Amino acid sequence: MKLLAPSILSADFSHLGEEVAAIEEAGAHMIHVDVMDGHFVPNISFGAAVMKSLLGKTDIPFDVHLMIEDPDRYLEDFVTENTKYITVHQEACVHLDRTLKHIKSLGVKAGVALNPATSLCTLEYAAEEADLILLMSVNPGFGGQKFIPSALDKTKALSGLRQERSLRFEIEMDGGITLDNVRKVTEAGVDIVVAGSSVFAADDSRARVKEFLKKF
Repeated sequence: MKLLAPSILSADFSHLGEEVAAIEEAGAHMIHVDVMDGHFVPNISFGAAVMKSLLGKTDIPFDVHLMIEDPDRYLEDFVTENTKYITVHQEACVHLDRTLKHIKSLGVKAGVALNPATSLCTLEYAAEEADLILLMSVNPGFGGQKFIPSALDKTKALSGLRQERSLRFEIEMDGGITLDNVRKVTEAGVDIVVAGSSVFAADDSRARVKEFLKKF
């Protein structure tokens, strides 16, 4: 089953509760929470308080993507009853195996993200510990960027690695995914599709979510 996780980075924060309610009603499976610190990536987004403001307003699980330096210091802040995944960047973790184990010890699933130019070989000794591997299909930091086509080959290679080693992690992709390329993304092996501006910048986000789901 393919899953859709709209990113609230592109939502209207003055009406965030209503925005999330709309995509939930339309059938979105998760809320993707992009956290940026202005150091690991050249932008600042929001912290745990914004995410926690949605508690009680939605039943959709939180898919937390920490694009921050030294993520171990902040993991506990993002653990809530709605949190399903916490994903950290391989490039930001000095001791990735320890960080993934730390996330799991908090009772949530552990993900690891790779930037477009980061090789899959950096996960050779960490893939077994990951519940989720997130492949960036844009350079992280800003929404609305164009999709990097080489991400499809990277996905196919990761899917092959998963099958070869009989691993169980899910594959997620984030960045530049639209109605025009989402089918190529899922056919390459992606299980969870992150869509930000292509959902929330639409005239009707409910209708746009339904359009995405028809492509799966």
